[in-house]
Amino acid sequence: MIPTSFDYMRATSLRDALGILAQGDGTKVIAGGHSLLPVMKFRLAQPARLLDIANLAELRGVEEHRKGARVGATTTYRELLDSEILRERFPIVAECTENIGDWQVRNRGTIGGSLAHADPASDMPAVMLALDATFNVRSKRGRRSIRAREFFQAPFVTALAEDELILDVVLPALPKGAGTAYLSQVQAASGYAMAGAAAVVARTRKTVSHAVVALTGVGEMSQLVTAADQLVGTKAEPELLGRVAAASVDGLQIQGDIHAPASYRRHLAQVIVRRTLEKALERAK
Repeated sequence: MIPTSFDYMRATSLRDALGILAQGDGTKVIAGGHSLLPVMKFRLAQPARLLDIANLAELRGVEEHRKGARVGATTTYRELLDSEILRERFPIVAECTENIGDWQVRNRGTIGGSLAHADPASDMPAVMLALDATFNVRSKRGRRSIRAREFFQAPFVTALAEDELILDVVLPALPKGAGTAYLSQVQAASGYAMAGAAAVVARTRKTVSHAVVALTGVGEMSQLVTAADQLVGTKAEPELLGRVAAASVDGLQIQGDIHAPASYRRHLAQVIVRRTLEKALERAK
C-alpha cells in the first residue's frame, strides 16, 4: 500500500499547468486525489510526476451558461451540493453527489478528477451521459470540446490526450418540465456502485418526448441505454417500462466478482433502470 516514488509539482496558473503537461514524462494531474492516490498505493498507476492543479481558481466554481450551467473541473463534490444553480436546474447532480463516498471524499474529490479517472463503477459519468454534457479540454496545442458520449472509451480510458486538461463541464438546459433521477445499489465497504442508473425524461401532454438513461457499475464503462429510445412517443406504460429495463443490459459484457456474480448484477441493473425511469417520470411535469 505504498506508492512508487514520484516528483510533486504545484501549478501556479493554467498556463503553467499546460506547459508542464506538454513536457510529457509520465505526468499525472491531481486535484482531490481520491481517485488517483488509491490506485497509486496499489501500484496500478506509477506516475513519475504529479501535477497539482487544486489551487487554480480559474478551474473552479459553478456558473450559469445559456440556461444551463458550466462547472469548473476542480469544483469539489461539496461545492456541487452547495450550488443553487445545480439544485434548481439539474437536481440529478445533487441526487448523485449526495451518495458519493463520505464527507471527507465530498470535501476533497472533484468532478473533473472523477470524469478523467473514468472508473466503470463511478457515479458521475452516468449522470453526465444522461445530461448530454460536454467537456471543454485544453493543451498547449489548442482547445477542443468532447461530448460525454464520446469521452468514455474503456475502463479507465478516455478521449483525453496525455497533454490535455479538463477545463470545465457544460450542462445544456434540460427539456422543459423534464424529470430526472439517479439511483444506485452500492457495495457497502467501498461505496462504489454495483449498478446505478441516471435518467432524464420529459413529457408533452402525457406522451414521452425525451428519454435518456445511462448505466454505471455494469459492464466495462458507463454507457447509454439505447432501449430508452423506445419510450419516446408513448405513454410509458408499465409493460413497456419492463421491456426497456429488461433490454437495458443487452450486449453488455457483465463480469462477476467477489461482490456478486454476473447474473445478480444483470438482474440488479434491470431493476434499477426501471425504478429510475419510474421516479423520473413521476417528477416530469
